[in-house]
Amino acid sequence: MNPFINGSLAVYRREMLIFRRRFKRQMAGQAISPLLYLTTFGYAMGGELRFDGISYLDFLVPGLVAMASMTQAFAIATDINVARFYWHIFDEFQAAPISNGSYVAGEVMAGITRAFMSIGIILGLGLLFGVRLHYGVLFWLAILLNSFFFANLAVALAMLVKSHADQSLLTNFVITPMAFLGGTFFPLDRLPAWLQHVLGLLPLTHASTAIRSAALGHEVHWQSLLLLAAMGSVIFPVAYHCVNRARD
Repeated sequence: MNPFINGSLAVYRREMLIFRRRFKRQMAGQAISPLLYLTTFGYAMGGELRFDGISYLDFLVPGLVAMASMTQAFAIATDINVARFYWHIFDEFQAAPISNGSYVAGEVMAGITRAFMSIGIILGLGLLFGVRLHYGVLFWLAILLNSFFFANLAVALAMLVKSHADQSLLTNFVITPMAFLGGTFFPLDRLPAWLQHVLGLLPLTHASTAIRSAALGHEVHWQSLLLLAAMGSVIFPVAYHCVNRARD
C-alpha cells in the first residue's frame, strides 16, 4: 500500500482507538447541546415562530448540523494538543516513518469522523422532535466540505499554539462567535447589510446556507460549495506547513 495512505490510516486508527474508549461519554456530551437547543429554542418556539413559512425547528436543525460539523471537526485540535503537550505523542510521530502529509490527513479524517457522528445524533434528535428534512447528496457534500476545512484549521492552529490554554482562547474567540453569527440560529437577512457582508466572509455562513437549502429541498447555491472547496484546498497545505514548522 502507498506509504502516504499507510501513514494516514495509522494516525487515523490511533485517534479512533482513543475515541472508542471514550465513545459513550463523547456521544452523551455531543447530544446535550443540540438537545438543549432543540428544547429551548426549537420546541418552545417552534410552533409559533416561522421564517418564510418554515417552522423554526425545520430552520434550526440544519443550522445545528452546520455548527456541529464545525465544532466537532475543530475539536480534534484539543486531542492534538493533549497528545502534544502532555503525552508527547507528537514527538513519537516525529521519530516514526510517517510523513507530515500523512499526519495531517489522518488527523483531518479523525476530525471529519467526529463531525459526522455528531451530525447523526442531531438528525436522530430531530426525528424525535418531528423534523423531516431532505438529506440528499448536496446536503452531505456541504457537511463534508465544511468539516474538511475546520479539521484542517484545527491541525494548523494546534501546531501554532504554545500551550493548551492558548487553544482554549482560540476556540472562545474564533469558533464560538462564528457558531452564533454564521446563520445557525437566525436568518442573516434580518441583519444590517454591512454586517451581512462581513458575515459572508465566514465559512460557516456558506456552510449553513448550503446545508439548510439542501435540507429544505431548495436550490443550493453552487457558489457556497465552491467557496468551501476552495478554502479547503488552501487550508490543507497551510496545515501541512504548520506541521513542518512544529517539527523543525
